[in-house]
Amino acid sequence: MSVFTDVHMMAMAAPAGGPNPLWQFLPFAAILAIFYFLILAPMKRRQRKVQDFQSGLKVGDQVVTTGGIHGEIRKLDEQTVQLQVADGVRIRIARAAIGGYQGQAPVVPDASA
Repeated sequence: MSVFTDVHMMAMAAPAGGPNPLWQFLPFAAILAIFYFLILAPMKRRQRKVQDFQSGLKVGDQVVTTGGIHGEIRKLDEQTVQLQVADGVRIRIARAAIGGYQGQAPVVPDASA
């Protein structure tokens, strides 16, 4: 037998009385759980809240865009909204650009504040 095979055989042998290999994965599982509850779950709730708000928009709603433009919804499409921002002035924007109703707090507050 060569030295290489002896070292290889010793490395392959399981240590007697060593810790259970499942205990080695416990810190990793704890980090994943913390990551989920601190980051992913709140992000999903926020996204669901925004989707509910945007699907509930209707013609005549007074809204504010994320860019700060105030207007009244005149027409709704699946992806776009037509806003009347002044008499005879209508703009078409993405539905996702609607941030909230006029005079109310934004649907989802800015995370940087």
